[in-house]
Amino acid sequence: MTEYFPWFLAAIIAIVILVIVANKIKVAYPVLLVIAGLLLSFLPGTPVIRIEPELIFIIFLPPLLYEAAWAISWKELWKWRRIICSFAFVVVFLTALSVAFVANAFIPGFSFALGLLLGGIVSPPDAVSTSAILKFVKIPKRITSILEGESLLNDASALIIFRFTLIAVATGQFVWYSAALSFAWMLIGGIGIGLLLGWIFMKLHRLLPTDARMDVVLTIVTPYLMYITAEEVHSSGVLAVVSGGLYLSNRRLYFLNSASRLAGLNIWEGLVFVLNGLVFLLIGLELPEITSGINDMSIYTAVGYGLLISMVLILGRILTAFGAVVVTLVMRNFITVADSTNPGIKGPFILAWAGMRGVVSLAAALSIPVYLQDGSEFPQRNLILFITFVVILSTLLLQGLTLPYFIKKLNLPDYNDYIPEEEADKFIRKELAKHSLQYVNDFHSEHLKTHVFLQHATAKWNNHIIETEQLTIPAEQKEIYFKVLEQQRQWLIAHNKNEKRIDEEVIRKYLLQIDIEEERLKHL
Repeated sequence: MTEYFPWFLAAIIAIVILVIVANKIKVAYPVLLVIAGLLLSFLPGTPVIRIEPELIFIIFLPPLLYEAAWAISWKELWKWRRIICSFAFVVVFLTALSVAFVANAFIPGFSFALGLLLGGIVSPPDAVSTSAILKFVKIPKRITSILEGESLLNDASALIIFRFTLIAVATGQFVWYSAALSFAWMLIGGIGIGLLLGWIFMKLHRLLPTDARMDVVLTIVTPYLMYITAEEVHSSGVLAVVSGGLYLSNRRLYFLNSASRLAGLNIWEGLVFVLNGLVFLLIGLELPEITSGINDMSIYTAVGYGLLISMVLILGRILTAFGAVVVTLVMRNFITVADSTNPGIKGPFILAWAGMRGVVSLAAALSIPVYLQDGSEFPQRNLILFITFVVILSTLLLQGLTLPYFIKKLNLPDYNDYIPEEEADKFIRKELAKHSLQYVNDFHSEHLKTHVFLQHATAKWNNHIIETEQLTIPAEQKEIYFKVLEQQRQWLIAHNKNEKRIDEEVIRKYLLQIDIEEERLKHL
C-alpha cells in the first residue's frame, strides 16, 4: 500500500486544483472529479488501486454521515419530517422495487433478487453533488432543508435493502419472519447504539480534562466506533452514526467549549472535503477494472442497460415527487402539515431533478463480495458495478449540469417561510443587545462605574439598539477596513521579525484575533 502513497498525495493536489476550476466555471466539483478520474484511468502508469470491499463503508461512510448529522438543522429536519421521511424511506423503497422489476424484465440473467440488490445500490441520491450545485444558485430554504434531510436518512434505508438482498442472493433463501426480526433489530439496535455511545462520548468530553485538540480527536473517533459497534452486533451502522451524530450535534454547546468547536469545524471541513474528493476521483478510476469483468457482453449493451436504469431512476423520482405533493394535499385535511398551501410544480420538480447518484452507491457496489460462501463467483457482480458506474456518471452529467439552469429558469417562489436574512440579522442583534444590557443592569450595575470593558460593551449594545439601520456596512467601507486589518497583519509580522524580545506566540494571538475580526465583518 505504501507504493500508492505518492499517488494519493498527487490525487489530493489534483482534487484541490479541480475544485478551484469547478468553482471558477460554476460547475459542481463532483462532475469534474469523476471525469478527471475517468481520463486518468486511461493514462499509462496510473496505478490500479483496490480497496478491500469490506473496508469501503468503514473508511468513508462514518465520517461523511457524522459530519452531515452535525451540519443539519434539527429544527428544519423536524419541520419537514413527513416529506423527508417520504423521500428517504418510501421513495427509496419504491425506487428499488422499480429497478428490480425493470432489471428482471430487460437484463438477461438478472433475477428479481439481483434487481432489488441493484435497486438498493442506486436508489439513494448523493448529498455532496446536490450541495455543491446549490451553492451557485439561489434556492428557497425549504428545498435545501428537504434535500439535506433526505440525504441524511436515505442512505440508511437504501443500505438496509442492500443488506437484506445481499444475504438473500448469497444464501439463496429468504425467510420473511427472520428478515422482519432482523429488520427491527437493525432499526432499534442501530438507533439505540448510536444514542448510547453518543451519551458516553458526551460524558467523556465533560468529565475528562481535555483540550481542543483532544476534543477534536474524540469527535473523529466517535463515528467510527459507533459504526463498527453497531455492525458487530448486526444492526445498522448507518443509523447508529446518524442518530448519535444528531444527538451530539444538538448538545454541542453543553460539552464542547468555543475553542473545541472552532477547531473541530475547520478540521472536519478539511477531512470531509478530502474524503469526498477521493471517492469521486475513485469513481472514474474504477472504470477499467469494472469493464474488464464484462468480457462476455458488449460494452455498448452494458452501457444501454446502465442508461435504462438511469431513466427508471429519473422518471421514478419525478413521479414520486409529484405523488408526494398529492398525498400532502390530501393528508392536510386530516393532520397538520408543515405547509398547507399548494406547492405547485416548480418546487417538486427541482426536488425530483436533484437526484444525482454518487458516494454511497459506489461504496455499496464495491462492497459486493467477489465470491459466494460456496466459492462460486457472485452472480452479475461486474455488470452491477458497471451499471452503477453508468448511473452515477449519467445522472451527474445530465442532472448535475442542468439543475442550475432549471433553478434559474423556473424562478422558484420565495414561499415566505423565513424572515429575510438581513432583517433577521438586525432583529437578533437588537434583541441580544437588549437582553445583555438588561442582565448587566440587573446583576452587575455596580461594576459599570469602574470596569472600562463593561462600559465599552454597553456602549456597543446601545448602538445596536439605536442604530440597527447602520449594521449593514457599505461594501466600500468594508474594503477600507479590510485594508486596515491587512496593515495590522503586516505590522505584526514586521515587528515579530525586527523585535527579538517579543514572543512569537503573542504575535500569533493577535494575528488570530485579526482573522476572527475579518471573518466577523464579512457576515455584517
